[in-house]
Amino acid sequence: MPSPEPSRRPDLSAIPSFLREGERERRAASAATATEPAEAQRRALPRPATPTDPPPEPESRLDPASLPMPSLSRRRVVTAAGVLLAGLLTLSFVQQVGEATAAADRATELRAANAGLRDDVARLQQDLSHVQDLHFIQQEGRAFGLGARGEIPFALAAGAPPLTGDAPGSASVRLGAPKQHSNIDAWLELLFGAGR
Repeated sequence: MPSPEPSRRPDLSAIPSFLREGERERRAASAATATEPAEAQRRALPRPATPTDPPPEPESRLDPASLPMPSLSRRRVVTAAGVLLAGLLTLSFVQQVGEATAAADRATELRAANAGLRDDVARLQQDLSHVQDLHFIQQEGRAFGLGARGEIPFALAAGAPPLTGDAPGSASVRLGAPKQHSNIDAWLELLFGAGR
C-alpha cells in the first residue's frame, strides 16, 4: 500500500496575501501533523532551492596562436596575380585616356593661339605696307622739317586751344567753298550791303 504523502509546511512568503485565507487553519493542521512520527518526516523530500546566478566568466582575450593559419595554394596565388594584373591594366588604360584628352585640349588651345597669331601677322603686314607707303614717309618727314622746297614748316603750340567750328580748314567750312546763306540773309545783304 502506498504510503501517504507527507504534508509540507507551506512557505507563506511565496503565496500572495489574497490566497492565504485559511492560514490559521493550516497552522492548526500542521501542529497536528507535527506529532506524527519522525520517520514520516524523514521521508519528506527537501524543498528545492533556487539556483543562484552563475559567477561571471572572466573576459577571454583573443589568442593569435589559436587562429587558423591561412594557406596559400597555387590557385589563390594565380587568382591574386590575375586580379592585380587586371587592375594595373585598367589603371594604365585610364591614364592613357586622360593623357589623350589632355592632348586634344592642348591641340584645341594651340589652334586658337595660331588663329590669333595669324590675325596679328596680317595686321602687322598691313601696318608695314602702310609705313612703307610714299605718302606716309613724306608726311612723317614733314614732322622733322624735311618737306618740299616751297613748304613752310609749322607746329602747333602744346597748350593751343582747339579750333573753332568755322575756322579755315575745319570740316564745317572748306577752304574755297562758297558760303551758304539763307534767303533772309541774301535779302538783307542785297538791301543793306555786305558789311551790315
